[in-house]
Amino acid sequence: MERPKRVVSISLGSSRRDKRVEVTLLGQRVIIERIGTDGDYALFCRRLREMDGVVDAIGLGGINLALAAGRRRYPIRDAVRATAGLRTPVVDGSGIKWSWERHILLSALPEALGRPLAGRRVLLVSSVDRFGLAEALVTAGADVLFGDLMFGLGLPIGLRGLWTVQALAALLLPVLTRLPFAWLYPTGEHQERIVPRFGGAYRWAEIVCGDFHLIRRHMPDDLDGKVIFTNTITADDMDALRRRRAALVVTSTPEMDGRSFATNVLEAVVVALSGRRPGELLEVDYLDWMRRAGFQPRVERPAAAAPVAASSAPQ
Repeated sequence: MERPKRVVSISLGSSRRDKRVEVTLLGQRVIIERIGTDGDYALFCRRLREMDGVVDAIGLGGINLALAAGRRRYPIRDAVRATAGLRTPVVDGSGIKWSWERHILLSALPEALGRPLAGRRVLLVSSVDRFGLAEALVTAGADVLFGDLMFGLGLPIGLRGLWTVQALAALLLPVLTRLPFAWLYPTGEHQERIVPRFGGAYRWAEIVCGDFHLIRRHMPDDLDGKVIFTNTITADDMDALRRRRAALVVTSTPEMDGRSFATNVLEAVVVALSGRRPGELLEVDYLDWMRRAGFQPRVERPAAAAPVAASSAPQ
């Protein structure tokens, strides 16, 4: 019997979100596992080395290999250190974000909405984490508020325009990417806390878009009528959105046993199935493999809620 492919996501996030599933894709058994290290960077590094040479591909959760603005990438020091010398292919989800996630945003989301994205008010919580989405939203004609300073640095300042984002990224990211990554992104138990902030931005937006840990971190008690475009949704997350009366949730990653995994998991699956190194896969290749595997976005309506009137400008 053919050995199943095995992909493991090692995450700086909470171990409460761990999950293991086995699926059959393109006639191949694939074991998918997510292992959280509760923000313990030393344990995170040890787990990576324990899986090196044992699994077919490793995903990085709770941290990126790099942040990006335009096509310029800014490597994250903690990620570079953690993955140095590993032989097994290591991915952070960027291949899926630049390809499949953009495709789903421009196809499945408008279909679920029943109207184009043009003119829709969109809060993208972090553009340097998902610059492909930022470009796609602007190209589609959406009215986009970029939340990088709010959700990354805690500053109550929304950004407008990709050029503004790129200019600030060129100024700040060479410094910020050398800091402990936990200063910029919720890890460990911090992923379990919700501290409502930036309510004006949430109220202004019709669509809240991006990494769910960032969305969740500061989401208000009321999301009545809001549309959430994200991934990494657990059953508990869906319950939280249901209680807040979110109208529509679309994830770029499919549901597997009640869970939508992160983009790093899907990228690791593609790498394992293809037998190729991440650097050998182009955006078109990721799209092709995702389609061939039969992956579909997850579309759910957590609560029957009518959209509320939005305020005139974000605060």
